[in-house]
Amino acid sequence: MNILFICSRNQWRSPTAEKIFNDRQGIQVRSAGTANNARVRVSEKMLQWADLIFVMEKKHKERITEKFPSICLQKEMIVLDIADEYQYMDNELIEMLRASVEPYLY
Repeated sequence: MNILFICSRNQWRSPTAEKIFNDRQGIQVRSAGTANNARVRVSEKMLQWADLIFVMEKKHKERITEKFPSICLQKEMIVLDIADEYQYMDNELIEMLRASVEPYLY
């Protein structure tokens, strides 16, 4: 299963998710951002690669749907509702990600 995590700048939330889920057997994980200054910007190729797409906020889903409408019709995008209030590998962020994402992995 290929999982893509998306936030704004690909600095804290989505890289944290990528890190904590990357060691799972049978799962490949990537992360990206929607902003022009994102460390890694989301692309059409990434979206096509993903079996599951998790976005941190509703605005990320809206931006992706606006930019890549045809791909979004084919893909499920799950909004995690995790605000941009956490640093990379913040313990509270890790707990929220695990609680939100785990049910989709089994």
